[in-house]
Amino acid sequence: MPTYQAPVRDVQFLLHDVFDIERYGNLAGFADVTPDLVAAILEEAAKFCQEALHPLNHSGDREGCTFDDGVVTTPAGFREAYATLIEGGWTGLCSDPDYGGQGLPFTLGAVVGEFRSSANMAFAMYPGLSEGAAQALAKHGTPEQKETYLTRLVSGEWTGTMNLTEPHCGTDLGLMRTRAEPNGDGSYAITGTKIFISAGEHDLSENIVHLVLAKIPDGPGGIKGVSLFVVPKFLVNGDGTPGERNALGCGAIENKMGIHANATCVMNYDGATGWLVGEEHKGMRAMFTMMNAARLGVGVQGLSQSELAYQYAVEYARERLQGRALTGPKHPDKPADPIIVHPDIRRVLMEIRAFNEAARALVVWTALREDLAERSPDAAERQSALDHTALLTPVIKGVLTDTGFANAVAAQQVFGGHGYIWDNAIEQVVRDARIAMIYEGANGVQALDLVGRKLPADGGRALRAFFGEVGGFIASVADDEAMQAFAGPLAVAVKDLEAATQWLMENGLAAPDEAAAGSSDYMHLLGLVALAYMWAMMAQKSLQALGDGGTADKGFHEAKCATARFFMERMLPNTTTRLACIRSGAACVMSLDETAF
Repeated sequence: MPTYQAPVRDVQFLLHDVFDIERYGNLAGFADVTPDLVAAILEEAAKFCQEALHPLNHSGDREGCTFDDGVVTTPAGFREAYATLIEGGWTGLCSDPDYGGQGLPFTLGAVVGEFRSSANMAFAMYPGLSEGAAQALAKHGTPEQKETYLTRLVSGEWTGTMNLTEPHCGTDLGLMRTRAEPNGDGSYAITGTKIFISAGEHDLSENIVHLVLAKIPDGPGGIKGVSLFVVPKFLVNGDGTPGERNALGCGAIENKMGIHANATCVMNYDGATGWLVGEEHKGMRAMFTMMNAARLGVGVQGLSQSELAYQYAVEYARERLQGRALTGPKHPDKPADPIIVHPDIRRVLMEIRAFNEAARALVVWTALREDLAERSPDAAERQSALDHTALLTPVIKGVLTDTGFANAVAAQQVFGGHGYIWDNAIEQVVRDARIAMIYEGANGVQALDLVGRKLPADGGRALRAFFGEVGGFIASVADDEAMQAFAGPLAVAVKDLEAATQWLMENGLAAPDEAAAGSSDYMHLLGLVALAYMWAMMAQKSLQALGDGGTADKGFHEAKCATARFFMERMLPNTTTRLACIRSGAACVMSLDETAF
């Protein structure tokens, strides 16, 4: 079976060299983030993911979760791995110390989350959903709810979920039918059915805390009438221990394409007791705390599966003997050369690698802004950070998962026929990666959100700030000859993005179909520019390291520069294609009568 190695060195380069995490030492949670502490966290996380989680990835996929009369059992080894996870304190890495967390930056949680998801995406979803539930309760829960649920979610003793989708409605949550009838004692009776609930039922924890969207009778219609409720699997005794079973249960688990080891549940609520989180009819405000965290997490899933696919494909390409290099045998002592000598195989591997390293940088950059939004004492800096995350969250979710899946398929192609066989594991990566494009808002919805809401928000302030930062970087290296190989292509791509933005402003406001037809291309165009900016910054730091004469990491930095050049020369020119598609408008998309399909 292929193996997984967490990219510890790459993360250290990003944290310390590219983004200089130490300069945030004045912020809460950052003071103790020394290089030694970061190294210890990353190395221990890597060890756990490589040794405990990844060996369960393939077996967990083959075994899957089992369902028997409402009881869900996770695959062999999952309960033991989860116990090890919570014993190590990993579930509270970035949580509030007042509730048992370690209070470390969200940025560290994001990179550890990548390791965990690469090693075993289905397993990683269990604690990942709990972290999102904890964030929602931390922001919107009452003191009593925090005391009852948050401490146990942070410890990992209990797990959490979010319940949005119903059989008849997904994205349009205003259509939901689940109702919440007041019981007269401050609690509500929750009745309805929710579907596609990841980790809705399992045997990893003694209680499951469901966050459920429902409508209170006589409330406003549509989405404005939705409220959020905390509904535990077991009601909680006065001493904080699980009590009697609540009136809810798992009706079935889905037989699905991938992530077999994560239970995707149909949840039935039959007058279950729940308590309001936040204000009546303001449920989406509270749920979006969890959803935004989840969308960033799903973007990381796209990166994680692309990284896993890359590592599998490189390992196979080094071992598989097939033909000879066109320039003559590279391994004359062998009956054939390994396929990694062939240019087209190299092209595939380079495309995946160039994406992965830039996407990881984009995640770290945005995670740091998340930390600033929460921890900075400066109001202007907090607002700037919020603008950044609002703009780039749909890009990270959409672009990283679209490309992550495409890269998994490309890596499978490296295996040839062997990639279609269960035992080689790459086909599992393809199946697992596919879901990330769909859940937490399908990627078409992410693109519409970007173009329809995020771009025009506050007069385009977030996008103007993005252009200002990238333009400032380009200007700062104008006199650096070595940087022109990276800054020059970036400047051309920025002009394409500016042109696309201008076209949407001139055409999309008057004719919404024009904006909608180009929204996916715009999302990917913005994504390409953001990834190129990451590469330009990484190339600058690697060129500086090479110029300083250091030899310890010479190979690492030379590889960085070579990969950056590949991205700029072979991948970034796709901004021109995206711009052309946007400018083609909606006519060719909408001209065919629906009866002709």
